[in-house]
Amino acid sequence: MLDADAAMSEATVARLFTEARSQNGWQDRNVPDQTLRDLWDILKFGPTSANCSPGRFVFVTSDEAKSKLRPALSGGNLDKTMSAPVCAIIAWDPAFYDKLPELFPHTDARPWFTGSEAVAHETAFRNGTLMGGYLMLAARTLGLDVGPMSGFDTEKVEEAFLADRGWKVNFLCNIGYGDPSKVYDRLPRLDFDDACAIV
Repeated sequence: MLDADAAMSEATVARLFTEARSQNGWQDRNVPDQTLRDLWDILKFGPTSANCSPGRFVFVTSDEAKSKLRPALSGGNLDKTMSAPVCAIIAWDPAFYDKLPELFPHTDARPWFTGSEAVAHETAFRNGTLMGGYLMLAARTLGLDVGPMSGFDTEKVEEAFLADRGWKVNFLCNIGYGDPSKVYDRLPRLDFDDACAIV
């Protein structure tokens, strides 16, 4: 029999990974704004290089905002996104280094990135992607379900939601309470020896 800590760990692994599913349909249940603030207050503690935290998030919730998002979506993503309580635009800030005096105050880290556009881009995109992953796991810890997506017009998303902020889109992720009837059968995963090496 599992002790309490092991049982909690098993339940956590199930909630975050082994039983969690990418959602394709949603229950008619609202996600309050405060829950989205709570989501940020969890995910922001995930590690990034030099605490650079380049991930940026726009939570599309209103009918007006969804109408702006609609033209950017591929056909396969349209209905499930319009019915989701929230569609998060996971983005990254190319000028993330301007926040480093606040986020990494022990030294002047800004020149590490301002001297090379390629290094800045790679750092922002990599760590912004990490933060998108943290968002999905944090959402699951709060009892929410997620449905991450490609399949959208980058230029339209950026023009409608990000251009005035200077941010760049990475991917989209619907958030809410999933409809179990819309979930596909579990797809296979690679075995350890196909995807990993110990050297």
